Amino acid sequence: MSGVTLFNEPMGSHTTYRVGGSVASFTTLSSTDDLLRWDNSAGREVRVVGNGSNLLVADGAHDIAVLHCAGALADLQWSEHASGVTIVAGAGMDLPRAARLLAADGVSGFGWAVGVPGTFGGAVAMNAGGHGSDMAASVVSVTLWRSGALCEIAATELAFGYRTSAISEEDVVLFVTLELQRGDVEVETELLRSIVRWRREHQPGGANAGSVFRNPSGDTAGRLIDAVGARGFRVGSAVVSPKHANFIIVDRDGAANDVFSLMHIVRQRVFEETGLWLQPETKLWGFEEAL
Repeated sequence: MSGVTLFNEPMGSHTTYRVGGSVASFTTLSSTDDLLRWDNSAGREVRVVGNGSNLLVADGAHDIAVLHCAGALADLQWSEHASGVTIVAGAGMDLPRAARLLAADGVSGFGWAVGVPGTFGGAVAMNAGGHGSDMAASVVSVTLWRSGALCEIAATELAFGYRTSAISEEDVVLFVTLELQRGDVEVETELLRSIVRWRREHQPGGANAGSVFRNPSGDTAGRLIDAVGARGFRVGSAVVSPKHANFIIVDRDGAANDVFSLMHIVRQRVFEETGLWLQPETKLWGFEEAL
């Protein structure tokens, strides 16, 4: 559905928490032309959502215009050359799907992403990573919509850090260009299998958004939360996962505000016992109080 806009759209179905409030408009973009034609004359705050796998939207109604990339903005193309393989991914392309497609063709260097349930747009904005690598390891440039204009930003200007980059929430990522290497199909396929096995063994299922807090330097958020006795702690419909303490699971038909309250309590408890303020990895929309 090219350029289709839904109004007063509930965000629960667009996030992996499956809970949360509504936004004023939700527009699906299938091409750059859709973005150029998109009308935000109401002057609403603009946000972009992919799979919603790292997002919690507060309960209630929010005057936010959401953009979602699909169609040509969710394609994956790659070409081989003398020094490697160049990949151009639309912002809406699913990371695990891309990892599997590339591995099946023997392209090396992106297998780590099979366990990251996001899309390229959000992944490059937050420098997503895991299993010894991250987006910064292979990104060459990003094409985005910034301040009303299309521009291409080189990786050297993106200020990649641990779960951060120079891409702001107001920027609309359209395409990500990466440089990878030719590898062996069997080796890459087995790597993907091992990562999927590890995730199933160590991370919970259910309605969650992955790691809730960033790991502090020299430690892990999960270990700290566990050490202060918060594993299994519950607030209303939200509970700290008994399987991995840096995950929060929310019940079916639960409340986003329960998740937020639980995040606040866990963070406060860790601070009181360790002196460290855990920083949220989850993006938070519409909450009056900041973490």
